[in-house]
Amino acid sequence: MSTPTLVLVHGFWGGAAHWRNVILELARKGHDRIRAVELPLTSLADDAERTRKMVAQQSGPVLLVGHSYGGAVITEAGDQPNVVGLVYIAAFAPDAGESPGGISQAHPPAAIANLAPDSDGYLWIQYDKFRESFCQDLDADDALVMATTQKAPLASTFGDTVTAPAWKKKPSWYQLSTQDRMIHPDNQKRMAERMNPRTLLALDASHASLASQAAAVVGLIDEAARTSG
Repeated sequence: MSTPTLVLVHGFWGGAAHWRNVILELARKGHDRIRAVELPLTSLADDAERTRKMVAQQSGPVLLVGHSYGGAVITEAGDQPNVVGLVYIAAFAPDAGESPGGISQAHPPAAIANLAPDSDGYLWIQYDKFRESFCQDLDADDALVMATTQKAPLASTFGDTVTAPAWKKKPSWYQLSTQDRMIHPDNQKRMAERMNPRTLLALDASHASLASQAAAVVGLIDEAARTSG
């Protein structure tokens, strides 16, 4: 049975390399068509357009996988005809007119006080607070690398709203992190339940479940790849 090309979309405070453990696990499962978008994190429109361009370059069906803010990106960019499904990994899944920032206001995340803007309008996680905020279930070495290489978004991106959510038309899967300090688990639960995903997987994990529990995350992606379309 052929499976779709997997296009992985990262979130705030990291780049495509955040998918490292997932990519290796997917390859071990025999997936040989894996791509990872590198987002500019300058606006939802920019990030969705970058994702659309990568999807358009793929021949055949595509499964979009988004982590964190990457969920908002796949929600906005997933309307292309060759996209056969959406997988959300501890991710935002906004409805029309909603933004990541607006969703976060309903239940502010535990680590919100650890975000710090710079003089150029980019929003960072304080370096000495990164592990406790983003990836408390990773070891100190991995957390140090993530903190040092973090990719800050323009703060204005938090207010960018989704226009036509693709999860209303495409099959979806959702992984919820119950110990998430960046997107409140109650917000994840609400977003997941309203999309009526084919599978809702709850993991006792931080926001960085894609790194700390890659095998379980890949199990969900693999299920979606083999049953979508």
